[in-house]
Amino acid sequence: MAAQGIQARLLGEGRVRLPRVDYVLLNAAIALGVLGLVMVASASITIADRELGQPFYYALRQAIFLGAGVGLGVALFRVRLVLLDRLGMTLLLLTFLLLLLVLVPGVGIEVNGASRWLNGGLFRLQVSEPAKLFFVIYLASYLSRHTDTVRTRLSGFLKPLGLLVLIAVLLLAEPDFGSTVVLAVTVMGMMFMAGVRLVHFSGMVAAGGLAMGGLALSSSYRLVRLKTFLDPWEHPFDTGYQLTQSLMAIGRGEWFGVGLGSSIQKLFYLPEAHTDFVFAVTAEELGLFGVCVIIALYSTIVWRAFRIAAQAARAGNPFATSLAYGIGIWFGLQSFINIGVNMGLLPTKGLTLPLMSYGGSSVIVMCMALALLLRIDHETCCTAETLPASGTAAAKRRRAGA
Repeated sequence: MAAQGIQARLLGEGRVRLPRVDYVLLNAAIALGVLGLVMVASASITIADRELGQPFYYALRQAIFLGAGVGLGVALFRVRLVLLDRLGMTLLLLTFLLLLLVLVPGVGIEVNGASRWLNGGLFRLQVSEPAKLFFVIYLASYLSRHTDTVRTRLSGFLKPLGLLVLIAVLLLAEPDFGSTVVLAVTVMGMMFMAGVRLVHFSGMVAAGGLAMGGLALSSSYRLVRLKTFLDPWEHPFDTGYQLTQSLMAIGRGEWFGVGLGSSIQKLFYLPEAHTDFVFAVTAEELGLFGVCVIIALYSTIVWRAFRIAAQAARAGNPFATSLAYGIGIWFGLQSFINIGVNMGLLPTKGLTLPLMSYGGSSVIVMCMALALLLRIDHETCCTAETLPASGTAAAKRRRAGA
């Protein structure tokens, strides 16, 4: 009762904003980050010892990346949504700048024939990761300002679609087909949730499907990946090697796994065991039980994202609504694709498992995206409880008060 009295006085004075955090979302993210750190340590210990003489090299760097992501996430959590809404166009220009810089000879870092990274000093920045976040923020801003136009006119629908095509061309020039697919589907999902006409949406899906299919068939290495996906056991020691090793790792896990640290496939059999295929090592060591826990955690994050978006819609904040939907779709889609690739359900893509795979760019950007979800929930609930808030809902309340 005393705490309620203090809270009531604080609300009445209007000088204090009480912190509001979605602890279900936060705990699920923390669990994935901690589990990912443990599995990166387990999956990389052998290769790190052999190549670098430091068994926990990748684990220590992953811990640093997580720390940096949390720090940037905390800083971003303190930024009001109305400011991000105003920065939409700036972030769009920054997206194009990053994607162009990585293609400049001598500036972009090329690895295995792909130029996807910029030298960030302490780590290599994979530009597609911040580019996805920046474009999602821009699109949320655009949809909030042009809701009626997007729903009723073809011109309002085609503008963001044209920008998406330009970004897709730059991503494919790296090449980064996986990020192109993730961003394209995320954009389509955001526009669908914004209420775009079904005929326009259907045309966009059909055109996008045809374009992706054409790109997959027109490139020799993508065609090889597609054939390998259809029958990885045809060439188990050549093109199908990575997928067959992943499937063997998952199969060995059975119900409860072979035990943490006891994976056989990570011992130089499964390539990229601590990056793109950390899920396979997790399935081998923790079994079906561990797999179900991981899927439940990712499902929880997507569920909370959509719940937060629905709350923001009821509070009258279209920017927060679109942004929450975009982050939820992006997070769920990338997780689904990575798990599907590991299990042989989808063709191989160079996509990380959010918060679990080794990689500074992905971990840091995903932490920032989750911080935005927490910020949206915070501002939405503050608005609902008559605390000061930013965005459209706050503006409506000020006008009503006037």
